[in-house]
Amino acid sequence: MDVVYLDNNATTKPAAEVVAAMMPYLTEFYGNPSSVHRFGQRARQALDEARGQIATLVGCNESELMFGGGGTEVINTAIRGVLTARAPRKKVVISSVEHSATRELCQQLGREGFEIVVIDVDREGVLDLDRLRSVVDDSVALVSIMWANNETGVIFPVREIVELCKAARVPFHCDAVQAVAKIPLNFNEAGVDLASIAAHKFHGPKGVAALYIRRGVRIRPLLIGGPQERGRRGGTENVPGIVGMGKAAELALTGLQQMPRVAALRDRLEREILARISDTAVNGRTDLRVPNTTNIGFSRLEAEAILLLLSEQGVCASAGAACSSGSLEPSPVLRAMKIDDKIAHGAIRFSLSRYTTDAELDRTLEVLPGVIQRLRAVLPVG
Repeated sequence: MDVVYLDNNATTKPAAEVVAAMMPYLTEFYGNPSSVHRFGQRARQALDEARGQIATLVGCNESELMFGGGGTEVINTAIRGVLTARAPRKKVVISSVEHSATRELCQQLGREGFEIVVIDVDREGVLDLDRLRSVVDDSVALVSIMWANNETGVIFPVREIVELCKAARVPFHCDAVQAVAKIPLNFNEAGVDLASIAAHKFHGPKGVAALYIRRGVRIRPLLIGGPQERGRRGGTENVPGIVGMGKAAELALTGLQQMPRVAALRDRLEREILARISDTAVNGRTDLRVPNTTNIGFSRLEAEAILLLLSEQGVCASAGAACSSGSLEPSPVLRAMKIDDKIAHGAIRFSLSRYTTDAELDRTLEVLPGVIQRLRAVLPVG
């Protein structure tokens, strides 16, 4: 059975060109990039080239990029690194729909004595800018708000947030993991102070990420133990992974031209689901979101059951929910948006990529109505 993969916000298929670029640094050119001999310097040269490829994609200077071991690590580095540098300030501002890498870190910071201010969103996932404006002042250590939401795709008003933070002289970290390679980004022009991206969200390898740190921003390293990455992250760099990330960034530049086609596919999928299946609703703002994402709630059903039956038919999607103690709870994102429980419990995220085809959507639309009909026939309603 061919797999229909519509879970690209979780991870993407590594591009064939990415795998090919990585292989020599796994087999032939395996030197340590910190070594002074020519063999090691071959690896150093590959790191530098990849850094340049990524800098071109996101609009920054090569020296402003630090490599890390994944999106969660670089987000932790950004937040903890700035807080350490800006002591004794103890106030952190985030949105109510942040990824768990930010949300759970801030919950831990709260237990450590930091004050965490959470800015709400409305039912469409739109940030309350007036509330943000009222809390950002010189007592704030850091504002950390995402560029695009991982569950709904809703895009946040980054330029407006930058203006508020600059006026108060407060550093702004932006989780750009779900925005990079889906919409054009230029970190320097946008004015963000720090931004996080992860390779596996744009057809690169897992376990490698980059943190943009604008020149002049003070940050303390999270990982200590060596002079790598200009002293910002100790430890030997993951050369094959970074080479793969660089190649993925190079491909993403041209891949951005395909995003209107991806958006058209997403819109078709969404439109036909709503037309073919009753009691469904799109969660989140639809006029300002990344082009590959739709979050659809199927009323009075459980997302886990839908996903299991889809998986049996070879269709991969995801839910913004986690199974805890045997009960399925709506995701914190949909809770924060105050989506009705009867919709939130049955919310499914379909996330496409530039490799998604019409045939894959045809297969999904062939399978999904029967899955929903089957579940509604056997599960209690109300």
